[in-house]
Amino acid sequence: MRTPAEMESYWEDTLERYTSPPHVPEDIASLWDSHDQFLVGFPDYNLEHQGEGAFWGVVRNEDYPPAERLSCERRTFWVDFSDPPPVEELAIQTDGLAELAWEQTRVPDTEVSLNPEGTQKVNLPTWVWLDSVQFEPVTVRAELDGYGIWAETTATPTELHLQPGSDARTFPASGRCALAGGSVGQPWSPGRSGEDPPCGVQYHRATHNTGPHQLQATLTWDVTWTDHAGNGGDLPEGSVATTVDITVEEVQTIVR
Repeated sequence: MRTPAEMESYWEDTLERYTSPPHVPEDIASLWDSHDQFLVGFPDYNLEHQGEGAFWGVVRNEDYPPAERLSCERRTFWVDFSDPPPVEELAIQTDGLAELAWEQTRVPDTEVSLNPEGTQKVNLPTWVWLDSVQFEPVTVRAELDGYGIWAETTATPTELHLQPGSDARTFPASGRCALAGGSVGQPWSPGRSGEDPPCGVQYHRATHNTGPHQLQATLTWDVTWTDHAGNGGDLPEGSVATTVDITVEEVQTIVR
């Protein structure tokens, strides 16, 4: 996209660079013809409409296969700022900007807290929770600078999925700990002894013969988008997993 002033500058720079040797006369003549044909459609580069709209043109994505990349017709057209750009195959639309923003979204690593810390005990529930700082929504915007056209994505954490990696009971039974009160799970406190954790795991086997159990905790992020015109929708959810080695030992008792 270019404003009238930017289009005038573009043509001046292009003509200055490519209409003198070592460029061959045929190419120079072709460039002048293209310039003159452009001015037939847009006299004086539409400078009298500066601030009212912009020129749209083809930008080829070099990551596309050649056949698809070259399928776009090389042409330039004018769109008033008050009008939506025409919907054409491979043209820039705000849902595409939303996908670009989603590609650039970076969320925190998933870091779980455990109680008891360190070595766990057979059949003793382990409380699992996440620091509330990990539950701040993450927002990224993709924007065409100067044109007021943008799309914004927001990733919001929703649940933590626990996979014990061994014979174990999970809390809740599904292993999916939902967001509640701005966090997932709750820290254990002495006054809650004997309670089942709102989010946690209870191992039934010690690890002295097998090596640590691998507890996998996967945090799911729901993703939505909106644009400058109030349009919006959902994008595919994302997830970030972490694996924690859990050592479990038998409870030792003395029999008298």
